Amino acid sequence: MSQLERVTDWHTTAHDLVLRFRGATLTLTPLAGDLIRLRVASDGATAPSTGAVVWDREPVAPQVTEHAGGLTLAAGRVRVEIALAPLRLSWYEGDRLFAQDEAILAAPDRVVLRRAMPPDEHYYGFGEKTGYLDKRGRRLEMWATDEGNHTPSADPLYQSIPFFLALRDGRAHGLFVDCGARSVFDMGSLDPADAYTVEVFSPVLDAYVFAGPRMADIVRRYAELTGRMELPPLWSLGFHQCRWSYFPEAKVREVARNFREREIPCDAIWLDIDYMDGYRVFTWDRERFPDPEGLVADLGRDGFRVVTIVDPGVKQDEQYAVYREGVEKGYFITQPDGSLTVGEVWPGASVFPDFQRASVRAWWGDLYREAYYDKGVAGVWNDMNEPANWLGNAAGEKTLPHDALQGESGERVPHAAVHNLYGFNMARATYEGWKRHRPGLRPFILTRSGYAGIQRYAAVWMGDNHSWWEHILAHMTMCAGMGLSGVPFVGTDVGGFNANPNGELVARWIAIGALTPFFRMHTAWGTRDQEPWSFGPEVEAICRKYIRLRYRLLPYVYTLMEEAARTGLPAMRPLVLEHQEDPETWHISDQVLIGRDLLAAPVYQPGVTRRLVYLPAGAWYDFWTGERLAGGRYVVAEAPLDVIPLYVRAGAALPMGPEMSHTGAVPMETLTLHVYAGEGDFTLYEDEGEGYGYQRGVFARTRITVQPDRVTVSLPEGGYTPTWRRVELLLHGFAGDLALDGTPVRDASGVAGARRLVVERQGGFTVTASR
Repeated sequence: MSQLERVTDWHTTAHDLVLRFRGATLTLTPLAGDLIRLRVASDGATAPSTGAVVWDREPVAPQVTEHAGGLTLAAGRVRVEIALAPLRLSWYEGDRLFAQDEAILAAPDRVVLRRAMPPDEHYYGFGEKTGYLDKRGRRLEMWATDEGNHTPSADPLYQSIPFFLALRDGRAHGLFVDCGARSVFDMGSLDPADAYTVEVFSPVLDAYVFAGPRMADIVRRYAELTGRMELPPLWSLGFHQCRWSYFPEAKVREVARNFREREIPCDAIWLDIDYMDGYRVFTWDRERFPDPEGLVADLGRDGFRVVTIVDPGVKQDEQYAVYREGVEKGYFITQPDGSLTVGEVWPGASVFPDFQRASVRAWWGDLYREAYYDKGVAGVWNDMNEPANWLGNAAGEKTLPHDALQGESGERVPHAAVHNLYGFNMARATYEGWKRHRPGLRPFILTRSGYAGIQRYAAVWMGDNHSWWEHILAHMTMCAGMGLSGVPFVGTDVGGFNANPNGELVARWIAIGALTPFFRMHTAWGTRDQEPWSFGPEVEAICRKYIRLRYRLLPYVYTLMEEAARTGLPAMRPLVLEHQEDPETWHISDQVLIGRDLLAAPVYQPGVTRRLVYLPAGAWYDFWTGERLAGGRYVVAEAPLDVIPLYVRAGAALPMGPEMSHTGAVPMETLTLHVYAGEGDFTLYEDEGEGYGYQRGVFARTRITVQPDRVTVSLPEGGYTPTWRRVELLLHGFAGDLALDGTPVRDASGVAGARRLVVERQGGFTVTASR
């Protein structure tokens, strides 16, 4: 491996600055005033496209000037000072030096970037990673892996998202390294930790540098680069119940009946691998499920959707139509000698579709129609798609051989070059098939494995966690880290997948699960029952309380998910995303924000009934009691078993709907607004909850403006007419006589010490409080 030391020549094109070295080329391409692409390629080398980048804007013309010993590239707010001998890149945003590339090394099989690491810089993101939010001091590998323990040092996991944000002195920048092969980010794991390195096991380093300085703006720009998620259907934001496995059909009906009889809301019941005939994907076990259409229809009449699992491993069975067709058409991954690549997963000996190829993705996407969509199945769960292979490979990894070949004819590459893309492309195949066969319905697809840009195709859960207290903390750090990495629709298996929880753990976990975008309870074969009623009346009541709270909060959650679909900003956020100038937030991993207005601080230790909570600057209100608290400090929160400490930002308007058994049960006739005196605003988003009318303007936005002595609810705007006809105001912290549009009115007492006022109007009014 040789270092790029001396530039032999350079030139500019309409959009690029190109530097030539002996054996390699470095290209800088400004894409926007705060985003520059950095590409290093060994001579004659190419790398397969990952499909992650969807940038469709014209690049910015670089302004390049030459001076003694170097060059300056300027584009918008970014300036790169380039020393030519030896090569050094210094990155500026305005007058701020935010990164220094000290060395770049290149070889025919890998490229290494070495970047200075200031002692006070912090690093966030990296997709699905264990441990605390700040990854400084960690060595992080991108290589999609079925890792079943999720201990603090476990790495890598299922998702490979090589993107991170760096924060120093309250100002941030970002780096995305687009590589479908293995890559390693060593963020100072070795002494002296004066630099970090990014190593790609590819002859091409394709990186994107984000200037910042706001973390939220970097996340928005990254979402623009790699794509934003599609607005999910409303039902997918409800509660989901799953286990490995519910069978036979009578068991599924029993679970559904219990939810309704116990008055615990639920929108979806999931079928794990045992619904299939011998684990053959796209089949049903007709003894366990003799009438799938009838079951799905009956559940649907009671408000339940059905989601089915689909793995990529296809059973090697000549009597199995999917296998026969795939072999006949050459759709499966092969070895260099042309033989099928055979592994082992649930069906036994199995082969694997080559999702790098468009024809294979189209074939796979079409298989869903008859097996699932025609039977009314509402969602798809892609699992085992790292891909997992229990036979392993020569490197000792439980995945495919590195030399197995994938890709289009004439472009076939070893599996090692595209390993991280397997789950991404499986989800893509599923999504594209959905769009062909269910064009009027928004897709709901969940995937275990994925790559940068996976948000375009699927929601993500954090895989096979454990019923450990530590994994309640991991629930926050991993989901928040994924949100920072461009993936907003995330969750974990509430209560834990492996091992046996007790009631206390489930009670604590359900509370934070109810605030997470994807909300599913799931457990493994051989574990104790883990439905909300399985731990006795006290825990059942707590589960009911928080699942009901989730449904009441759906107007808020749905609005946040629409924001995520429009901007890329996650619904579940670490405090540092909203308060990056506050050093106290830089290391907080055990609290999260839901949007900017709702702060959650779960208990994640047994026997604990109070905890410290940090409230950022400004005033905050206790969600449960209505008490107003000064921010910029730590407070002690009382947290008996049925209470998760929750705080609402002063100036917030928190919309809530009615109690319901599922999202289609009752229309929202009254919009409830918890309003907290202060300075702020919130714009409620509503649409039909399904379909694509919103893309044609069939949606409504209702702006709520809050001041210390007044709240204004504007008339809904847009082509959708909300179902609510009145507004129930619960006013927190408003003192004095109330007036509606200047006319004095009387209020009543409400929850948490609030003042209650019902306005029989669909917005277009102002309530004031005289002091």
